[in-house]
Amino acid sequence: LDLMENEEVHAILGPQWSSQAKFVIDLGVKAQVPIISFSATSPSLSPTQSHYFVRTAYEDSLQVGALAAVVQAYGWREIALVYEDTEYGKGLVPYLGDAFQKVDARITYRSVIPPSPEEIDIVKELNKLLVMQTRVFLVHMTAVIGSRFFVLASEAGMVSEDFAWIVTDGLSSLLDPVSSKALDSMQGVVGVRPHVPPSQSRRNFEERWTKLNAERNSQDEIADLSLFGLWAYDTVSALALAGEMAWEPAKSRYLKPNRSRNNLDFSSIGISEMGPKLLDKILSIKFQGLSGEFNLPDGQLQAIAFEIFNVVGQTEEIIGYWTSAQGLSPELNQSTKEEYTASANDLKPPTWPGNTLKPPKGWVMPISGKKLRIGVPQKDGFSEFFKIEWDPHTGVPSYSGFAHDMFLAVLDALPFAIPHRYVPYVNESRQSAGTYDEMLSEIKLQKVDAVVGDTTIVAYRSSYVDFTLPYSDSGVAMIVAIEDDERRNTWIFIKPLSWNLWLTTGLAFIFTGSVVWLLEHRTNEEFRGRRSQQIGLILWFSFSTLVFAHREKIANNLTRLVLVVWVFVVLILTQSYTANLASFLTVQRFTPQFVDVQDLIRNRLFVGYQEGSYVRGFLVRQLNFDESRLIPYGSPEEYHEALSKGSENGGVAAIFDDLPCIKLFLAKYCNKYKMVGPTYKTDGFGF
Repeated sequence: LDLMENEEVHAILGPQWSSQAKFVIDLGVKAQVPIISFSATSPSLSPTQSHYFVRTAYEDSLQVGALAAVVQAYGWREIALVYEDTEYGKGLVPYLGDAFQKVDARITYRSVIPPSPEEIDIVKELNKLLVMQTRVFLVHMTAVIGSRFFVLASEAGMVSEDFAWIVTDGLSSLLDPVSSKALDSMQGVVGVRPHVPPSQSRRNFEERWTKLNAERNSQDEIADLSLFGLWAYDTVSALALAGEMAWEPAKSRYLKPNRSRNNLDFSSIGISEMGPKLLDKILSIKFQGLSGEFNLPDGQLQAIAFEIFNVVGQTEEIIGYWTSAQGLSPELNQSTKEEYTASANDLKPPTWPGNTLKPPKGWVMPISGKKLRIGVPQKDGFSEFFKIEWDPHTGVPSYSGFAHDMFLAVLDALPFAIPHRYVPYVNESRQSAGTYDEMLSEIKLQKVDAVVGDTTIVAYRSSYVDFTLPYSDSGVAMIVAIEDDERRNTWIFIKPLSWNLWLTTGLAFIFTGSVVWLLEHRTNEEFRGRRSQQIGLILWFSFSTLVFAHREKIANNLTRLVLVVWVFVVLILTQSYTANLASFLTVQRFTPQFVDVQDLIRNRLFVGYQEGSYVRGFLVRQLNFDESRLIPYGSPEEYHEALSKGSENGGVAAIFDDLPCIKLFLAKYCNKYKMVGPTYKTDGFGF
C-alpha cells in the first residue's frame, strides 16, 4: 500500500506466499498495477479471475494429472491426503479429489497440519494415520513443514516397508531444497516436480552464480539454484523488457482523487496510467529463459512435462516423465508413443520405503475399527461348498469349502482390506438355525452385514438383499434312479433277439433241415443211413450254413432253391444279431424310471429336495407340486437312500436341486442315477 501511495510504482514483484498475494492482488486491481508473482502457486489465485495478477510460475493444479497417473500405475484405490492448513495447502485439495476420481481412486482421509505446528501436533496426526488401513499417503506441504513431518514419520517407523509416500513439487529439491536430515528420512519417497529442459544459458548462469556467491562468502556452502530462483530471474528479465517497451515519461505518475495523503487507506490510492500498458507488454513477451520457454498465454506459465522422481540416498533419481498427451513414460519425447498410458511398466523401477523393489499394495489390515459381520450356513451335507468344524477343546470354529475359498480369493484381489468375522447361523446346539431365506433375512434385520455360502440368486430374495455377480452357474434340475447297466449281465449274448425270435429261428433251422432231407434222401445217398444219423444231419445241415459251406452235395434243384432262400434269411439274421450285440456292448444304456415332471405330479409320487433350500418354494409355486408330497433331505447319502427305496417304499421317485449339488451327487453315484428333464435356469451362486 505504501509503494502504491507514496512511491507510485507501476508493477509489484511478489509477494512470496499465496496467502499474502490475495490481499496485494486486490490493491493491484484497484490501482491497475500488475502484481507479478513467481512463487504464489495456489490454484485459488487465478489470473483469469484477477486480471492484474500475473503468475510467472506453474500453478499447483497442473501436477495433479501426474500424481493421479502414479496412483493409477500401481493400482492404488485409497489415498490419505496430508496437507498444511494454509492457502497453499488447501488450494490443491479439490483438484486432487477430481483427478483421483477419474482413475477410480478416492481420498479416504484428510490430515491437516497447522501452519506453525508443534511437534505434538504432527505426532497426533501420524498416530491417526498409523491405525488406518490405507498405506498410501500423499503429502502436500512446503519444505519448512514437510521436512519436520518426514523426520517425525521416520522416527515413528512409518517410512518403511508396506508404506507408500508421494509428495508434490513443494517438497522437491528443485523448488525448495530440504535438509540432509530430512532427505535421510524420505528414503523411498516418490514425487513429482516440473521438468526444466537443460540449456547452455542455464549452465552458464549457474556457474556465474556459484562463483559470485563463493567470492562474497567463501565459508558458506552454495546450494543449487531452485526453480523459484530461475523463475525469479526470468520474471525480472521479462519485466525489464516490458518496461522498456511501455515506458512513457508523461504517464509515469498516478491519477489520484483529491484526498488527504496523511494516512494510508484504500480510498487515497490513485490509478496507474502505465499499468495497463505494462501488463499487456508482459503478457505478450515470449523468450527462452533459464527455466525454459517464457510464455504467459493465460496470465501464467504452462508446464510442458513433469518428472517422476524417487528419493534414494541424498538424490532425487528420475524414474519417468508425465505429459498430458502421453501419460507416463520412462523417457521424455517418445515419438513412438501415441496413446495415453499409465502403468508401472512405463516407469523405471523405484526403490520403495524399506529399501525394497516390491511396490506396496497400498493397504493393510487396520489395527482398529468395525469388522464386517459375515453370516455363514451350517450344513450337514454338501459340505464341499461350506463347512464349519468346531474344535472339541476350545470350541473355536474353523471354515473351509468352495464358497469360503472363493470369498478369500475375492478379498485377496481387492485393492483394499475388508476386516471381517464369520457369524455361523446356528442355534444353541450348533445346528442350522433355519432356512437360507431366514439366514438372508438376518441382513435385513441388521444382525449380519453379508452372507457367504452356496446362496442362489433368485428374484424374490433381491427384494430385501443385494447380490454380487454370480461366481457359479446354476439351475434347478431333476435326478431319478436308472436301471442297472446291461453290459454287466452274463446272458447279454441272448439280448439282441427277443425270445419269440429265438424260438422262431430255432424252428426255422429244424424246418429247413427237414425240407432239405425230404427232397434229397430218396435220390442222394449222403442223406441216407441210420435214423439217428439222418436226424443229426437234419439239425447239422441248417446250422452249418451259418459259418461255412456244408460238405453234403445237393442233387435236387428244388433243394437248391430252398437253400438260396435260407442263406438270405441267415444273412439278415446274423447281421441284425451282430449289430444289436455291438450296440449293447459299446453303448451304456441308462433307462431312467421317470423323465417327465408331469408324471410325478399326476401319479402323486413323493419328491425330495435339499433341506433349507429355496427349491421347496420353487416346486410348489412354479411346478405346482403338492406340499404334502415333498420330503427334505440334507446330504448326498440321504439322497441315495431315498431314491433307492422309491416312492412306494418310503423313499422318493425324484429329487430336485441346484446343478452344482446335483453334479456333486452324481460324481459319487454316477452309475445309479441320472439327471433328466428340463433345467430351470437360475442366476447362480452369489454372495
